[in-house]
Amino acid sequence: MSVIYSGECAQFQLNTKSFTYLMQVRNDYLLHLYWGEKLDERDHSYMFWEQGRAAFSPRQENCEGFILDDIPLEYPCWGRGDMRTPAIEIINPDGSNIIDLHYESHDVISGKPELKGLPAVYAEKSDEAETLIITLKDSVSKITVKLYYTLFEALDILCRHAEIINDSDKSVFINRAMSASVDFDRKDFDIISNYGTHCRERNIERSPLKYGRFNMSSRRGASSHVHNPFLIMTSPSANETSGDTYGFVLVYSGSFTAEVAANQFSSARTIIGLNSEEFGWKLHSGESFTTPEAVLSYSPCGLESLSANYHGIFRTRLCRGKYRDTRRPVLLNSWEACYFSFDEERLKKIGTCCKDIGIELLVIDDGWFGVRDTDNCSLGDWVVDRRKLPNGIEGIYNHLKPLGIDLGIWFEPEMVSPNSDLYRAHPDWCIHIPNRPRSQGRHQFMLNLSKPEVCDYIYESVAAILKSGMIKYVKWDYNRNMTEIANEKLPADQQREVTHRYYLGLYSLLERLVTTFPDILFESCSGGGGRFDAGMLYYMPQVWTSDNSDAIERLKIQYGTSLVYPLSSMSAHVSASPNHQTGHVTPFDTRFTVALTGSFGYELDPTSLSDEDKASVLRTAGIYKEYGERICNGTYHRLRNPHEENCSAWCIVSENKDTCIAGYVLTKVRMYENNERIRLRGLKKDWIYIERFSGREYSGAELCGYGIPAPLTLEYQSLLWIFERKE
Repeated sequence: MSVIYSGECAQFQLNTKSFTYLMQVRNDYLLHLYWGEKLDERDHSYMFWEQGRAAFSPRQENCEGFILDDIPLEYPCWGRGDMRTPAIEIINPDGSNIIDLHYESHDVISGKPELKGLPAVYAEKSDEAETLIITLKDSVSKITVKLYYTLFEALDILCRHAEIINDSDKSVFINRAMSASVDFDRKDFDIISNYGTHCRERNIERSPLKYGRFNMSSRRGASSHVHNPFLIMTSPSANETSGDTYGFVLVYSGSFTAEVAANQFSSARTIIGLNSEEFGWKLHSGESFTTPEAVLSYSPCGLESLSANYHGIFRTRLCRGKYRDTRRPVLLNSWEACYFSFDEERLKKIGTCCKDIGIELLVIDDGWFGVRDTDNCSLGDWVVDRRKLPNGIEGIYNHLKPLGIDLGIWFEPEMVSPNSDLYRAHPDWCIHIPNRPRSQGRHQFMLNLSKPEVCDYIYESVAAILKSGMIKYVKWDYNRNMTEIANEKLPADQQREVTHRYYLGLYSLLERLVTTFPDILFESCSGGGGRFDAGMLYYMPQVWTSDNSDAIERLKIQYGTSLVYPLSSMSAHVSASPNHQTGHVTPFDTRFTVALTGSFGYELDPTSLSDEDKASVLRTAGIYKEYGERICNGTYHRLRNPHEENCSAWCIVSENKDTCIAGYVLTKVRMYENNERIRLRGLKKDWIYIERFSGREYSGAELCGYGIPAPLTLEYQSLLWIFERKE
């Protein structure tokens, strides 16, 4: 049993295989006691002691009761005396912004309830998860908050969200509604966060927590290239294989905030949820509001174990559909092959060439619809351009089918070009503020998915292409940030709801599409990694990790992404050399070695390849086909950090540990070889492994103890090893 309640001491003990999360009710307040290594089952009340500090902070009644500013609260409120960052703030009908939540009841259920209208982790069987629901209530305002805690014991995962219910007879405004808050009784943590921009996503920054607030957020209308909705806290000495690590990930694709505040008595409060700088919600009488889900995890064994927890839950209980547990088809995307400059004959030539080099799926990227010769027109007009494709999609499909190659296609359905039939017919459908100029980004506006009629149009126009049955893959792109955010159909006091309503509309739209077309592989994209988040993974099991396809740049991007997201979710392609973005000239095998750590494909023109490079594509595609399943479902070990060193190394160990795929890339020239050896992890030490390319035998103990030599001197060189258990 994962949830243990002791009525004698009013204590909730939540256990997974590795950690315990403790709460207790005192004076009708829900307190947080502990989160860390797993404890035995007993009364842990001694973990809370009230010290009566903070002389300027009020006690609740006549200088008696808790000093709320000095106790660990499970879902802290604003207005009654806790001066720290709140998890919830309510504007009452009288204009006051106070809410005072007290414990009322709790319930424990098997399995995991769905979050209405929102993506979330799921339980396939009721016995693999257990959910605690704690009900808190403000008796004055008659606001009820239900806190949901779902434990996946075997996966070391705790999922949290809140439901806010207005039981009064008047409307209130939600100013702030966090998905999770955790109070720690110390501040000696390092914060691992990410930063970036387009083509340089998810760089890693690690720094000690200082007094004050560390805040990482987005109010761009998307999770964004700049920050990603996850945060990791570690003990100062923690590394990949040792030390306390705490993770917070938000299952959401819009604007978010993640914050750690070190407070006056060297304690810390961590919160994650919707970005309250742009969020607000009018909650009418009898209505409820559900926050997005936060996925929390803890490991006492370092970052690698924490990442494995997230990889396991996101790959198997967030991603869905027929492609969840399987390798993805080897694809070739037309974008870097020909950009907008293609026609039917060009695509047919590429398709014919694909047959001979092991490609399984050809993707027609941007430029197949409307009159789309550049990026300044036609978005929203999802009708085939018969100038380029006189026989329609069918012409390409009928050419590829006898070759055994499937067909994929690119959409950017959330956008509209000012120069489009759709915009001319419905200029009110884009996000805009009446009587203000409309900002264009990439010559486009955003369609307002907070309007149901817009979602219906997108569904019908996309479905009209997909219902032919010719399309096996969809790349769903999103290429600008939100500005002039409004919905003229909502009253003035509900305009702060628009961004969240947009994502409720998007999620509803995606659910319709993936339900109607379960055999299509959907890939999310936003200029690469601008919306690489757990929310999108619920609908699309992979994301184009970055528009930067350069292998050397991808080392850092993929490393940072791997902190919480599984390899199967990262689309990684072998691109042309010199690289289109950076100009780097990189050996083919290095580009392959880096791309092999994700859902695999190619970004190049196969018709322009030399015979040698065509042979390399055929060879490497064959390797991915053979090992892709094991890569998808394997355990990823980060061995060398490209953010800190002039190299990168990793290994992927299959579920049954009989296969290990290891890679090493040197990113800066060495005048002489170092005594470089890469120690692997995750192998059975008493097994014998044969390396595929050399035929040499090694014991697991050798590979994990001494390692494998990596004698490289020239930058951008790489080594790839595949070890398989000797029968």
